[in-house]
Amino acid sequence: MARRFIDLSITLCNDVVSDPPFMRPKIEYQTHHETVVEAGHFFPGITAEAMPGGEGFAASETITLTTHNGTHLDAPWHFHPTMDGKDGTPERAITIDEVPLEWCFQNGVKLDFRHFPDGYVVTAQDVEDELKRIGHELQPLDIVLVNTAAGMALGRPDFVNVGCGMGYDATMYLTERGVRVTGTDAWSWDAPFSYTAAKVKETGDTSLIWEGHKAGRDIGYCHLEKLHNLEALPANGFIVSCFPHKIKGASAGWTRAVAILED
Repeated sequence: MARRFIDLSITLCNDVVSDPPFMRPKIEYQTHHETVVEAGHFFPGITAEAMPGGEGFAASETITLTTHNGTHLDAPWHFHPTMDGKDGTPERAITIDEVPLEWCFQNGVKLDFRHFPDGYVVTAQDVEDELKRIGHELQPLDIVLVNTAAGMALGRPDFVNVGCGMGYDATMYLTERGVRVTGTDAWSWDAPFSYTAAKVKETGDTSLIWEGHKAGRDIGYCHLEKLHNLEALPANGFIVSCFPHKIKGASAGWTRAVAILED
């Protein structure tokens, strides 16, 4: 039986639009020749000519970014200071370095919501209907990935405004059944902020702000954002690996999310 890997992560780079202008990553590169000075730290007096091959090493990329750049896993701490308050006293929300590793390597299931318009807020009924369509019964710790229209919009100037989002009820439908990691190929687990802002202005209902994220107050969970290539996945029958970088006290951690299929 052959094992196949599908990369579900975007590439961190300077050129592809994946965030609003104020939070885009910045990568500065040095050539092999430019690092000869650094080599002198370990080998005093070394010159480029004396280095094997006449060059230094490509080991000095300097990156300016937040923990929410690129494909990343959000910890419950990102959503609210507390979690698991649905059936009792809320507990302190865990940070990314405290996320149980077993949450991050589990069977995956994909919900195809590409047909929903930009700004649509997915309901619990939508989730139930899609699970019924693909014939999947959720199991505790299943990793649920949401394929939206944003998956094909990466790099477009309006990327952050593309795709549907997961509402409070939809998120709780998953977490009440034991799901602890979810994911989306959109910029946010929630509907794009531009659509939510318009609804809040019209209705005055501020509970609509970040309602999917804020579901973590009731049941703690993590979600992946800015996934990619979900179109290549079947509805189920694969494993997701999404271990986050271990950053002390952080609200998120970068991850190389990968789907593993046995063909």
